[in-house]
Amino acid sequence: MRVLVFGASINPQRYAYLATNLLLEKGHEVFLVGVKKGDVQGIEILQNQPIISNIHTITLYVGPQHQQDLLAYITQLAPKRVIFNPGTENPALMSELIKQGIEVEEACTLVMLHTGQF
Repeated sequence: MRVLVFGASINPQRYAYLATNLLLEKGHEVFLVGVKKGDVQGIEILQNQPIISNIHTITLYVGPQHQQDLLAYITQLAPKRVIFNPGTENPALMSELIKQGIEVEEACTLVMLHTGQF
């Protein structure tokens, strides 16, 4: 599955970093978007809002205060679902994504991966 980690980090103590590694371990094709340059396991962290085709799932690791322009970006990528990890919940954005026909989950990607629910 093609998964975009939005809010990617090179900090091994961040949940986005842990999720990236677990997604790779589980065999997913991972794309990273974040503020700071770097890479995780050789995958470059892209900046801004790059267009990546055929994304199935976007997993968010940025708080609502950093989600102002995400609706248009997510809509353009047209994923099947968006996972709002703890601390990223945004009822307004979630509602708009649902209106666009995008599945929304309020969940923890790490827990989903560990329990086979991803």
